[in-house]
Amino acid sequence: MNWEIKLSGRAMKKLDNLLVFLEKEWSTKVKNDFILKLNKSLKQIQKLPDSFPESEKIRGLRKCVVTKQTTIFYKYSDKTIDIVAIFDNRQDPKSLIQETKA
Repeated sequence: MNWEIKLSGRAMKKLDNLLVFLEKEWSTKVKNDFILKLNKSLKQIQKLPDSFPESEKIRGLRKCVVTKQTTIFYKYSDKTIDIVAIFDNRQDPKSLIQETKA
């Protein structure tokens, strides 16, 4: 089964900001490498959404570590995978709760 992936508005904004940051502060290659890792992670989530552990911090969400700096938090239903947050692991973990609120 292939689920449709949907990014929350907040996750989309975070991703846009992250991509701009990577290109500006590092390079286009670093940005493109991140995009490849992100796409690989999203495909894995889409194929087997249960393959990633449930978050210990936020009930009902699963987490997928894309890079040591970035984690995707998501939930899924019969037809969709909802990317709730794209989280910078260097942030205060308490801010994750705020980021995952609707």
